[in-house]
Amino acid sequence: MVMAKRIIGFFLMFAFILGSAMGMAGAVFAQGVKITEASVENIADAEKYLQNMKTAQARFVQTTHNGEQLVGTFYLNRPGNVRFDYDPPNKSFVVADGLFIYYYDGELEEQSNVPIRSTLANFFLRKDFSLNDDLIVKDAKWANALLQIKIVQAEEPEAGSITFAFEKNPFTLKKWRVIDQQGMITEVELFYLTTGIKHKKGLFVYKDPNRKLGYND
Repeated sequence: MVMAKRIIGFFLMFAFILGSAMGMAGAVFAQGVKITEASVENIADAEKYLQNMKTAQARFVQTTHNGEQLVGTFYLNRPGNVRFDYDPPNKSFVVADGLFIYYYDGELEEQSNVPIRSTLANFFLRKDFSLNDDLIVKDAKWANALLQIKIVQAEEPEAGSITFAFEKNPFTLKKWRVIDQQGMITEVELFYLTTGIKHKKGLFVYKDPNRKLGYND
């Protein structure tokens, strides 16, 4: 399940999505950043939208650099919680419970985990995040009818990037694209995105499919 594992790699490399409490007046832009096609106001709209997205659910299509695709359902409950369930027959899933991110490999029937705070997923899943210290806006433009905002790490701008893409009307997160340090691309496109919902209890608890009790029960 190399393909499925790339989604946990996305978390370990860069925060999946979401949230900024700061105004664009304090944002950090990379030297020579391109914002000719996307105004500062557009970026501020994106930040406000993401910060206000506390809970969400959507169908997703995950595509890698070689064109392979997986389909599933995405769930978000900030701060600290996110889940990706892949459609059958794929039994793999990713879940963050507020402390750890778990990846279950359905083919090998094995799980691996890592503390959220030791990964860049912390940027995505924490209550607030700021472009002032950790992240830099590298590029912002309108392309293919989408506002595309490229972000890199402030300390390691060459370590990879994530680009968020938003539809204009209504303003909605549509997809994100991660490019890792080796230049490998993983793109996740969202469909039927719903926000402001209440998730069922236990959704963000890792439960080993091979055991009756959850790993963190």
